Amino acid sequence: MSETLSEWLAKAEDDFHAAATLIRARKHPNPDAACFHAQQSVEKLMKAVLIRRKRVPPRTHDLVELSALVDKAVRGWEYDEDDLRFLSLGAVRFRYPGASATRAHALRAMRICRSLRRALQALV
Repeated sequence: MSETLSEWLAKAEDDFHAAATLIRARKHPNPDAACFHAQQSVEKLMKAVLIRRKRVPPRTHDLVELSALVDKAVRGWEYDEDDLRFLSLGAVRFRYPGASATRAHALRAMRICRSLRRALQALV
C-alpha cells in the first residue's frame, strides 16, 4: 500500500472517530460537526478507492459525483443516491449560517457513514 493511500485511509478514520465522538457528546453537542466529519470520512474513503485504482480523485465534496467515479473504477459499485446527497449536506450546508443539523440528522449521517465505510473499506 502506498504512503499516499495510507494517509487517505488514516484521515478517513480520524474523521470517522471524530464524528462518532461528537455524536456521543453530552456536553456541548455539535451535530453540524458530526455531519461534517461523517461526510469527510466517506469522501476520503471514496478518494482512497479511486487512488487504489490508479485514478486521480477530483477536488469535490459531492459524494454522488465521487460515487459515479467509483462505479466506473469498480465493477458493480452502487449506493443509494438519496443517502449520498443527504451526507453531502454535511460538507457545506451545515457548516455555515442559515442551516443547522439536528441530532436526528447527525444520527442518520452516522448510520450512512458506517454503511459506506464498510463497503468502501472492502474495495481498498
